[in-house]
Amino acid sequence: MGNRLSKIYTRTGDDGSTGLADGNRIAKSAQRVEAMGTADELNCHMGLLVEMLDSDDALFEPMRRIQHHLFDLGGEFAIPGSIVISEQHISWLEGLLDEWNEPLPPLKNFILPGGSPAAAQCHMARAVCRRAERVVVALSHEDSINPLARQYLNRLSDLLFVASRVLARREGAEEILWEQKKASSDELPPHK
Repeated sequence: MGNRLSKIYTRTGDDGSTGLADGNRIAKSAQRVEAMGTADELNCHMGLLVEMLDSDDALFEPMRRIQHHLFDLGGEFAIPGSIVISEQHISWLEGLLDEWNEPLPPLKNFILPGGSPAAAQCHMARAVCRRAERVVVALSHEDSINPLARQYLNRLSDLLFVASRVLARREGAEEILWEQKKASSDELPPHK
């Protein structure tokens, strides 16, 4: 890997194309490149979230592991036909979902992103994860992909929602519940 990244700029992408890991070149606007880029963007948001957690936090190691999964997922998109994400990845996420969701009270309202900086960042990662899932669905309409990649992103967005609830409720903080009446134009305060 060291030799491969010894020169950062190559000028080969100046024409609007990029190289896949299998050596083929495709347009930077291709849906496959969008999937790779969105997985990378999600990984960046996950990295920011992880850095907001203490290393002994129960969420720290699972979130760091997810970063490795997302890097593998990007690799799947970079090598058409490759499969890295498996049923075990999805089962692992589902186990975490069950564990983290069990002590939470049932929801009676929608939740606004917030409650704490880490909870808000977790919501940001969730929103990007949902976009990544949409991009992968679009890619699957034009090219063959591992269907488990789409399922992984779907479960991950659910996990990030639950994790945001866990983070928002820590240390006496509260989840920010959506209040429908505040969305009504009749309830807006007057301008001064």
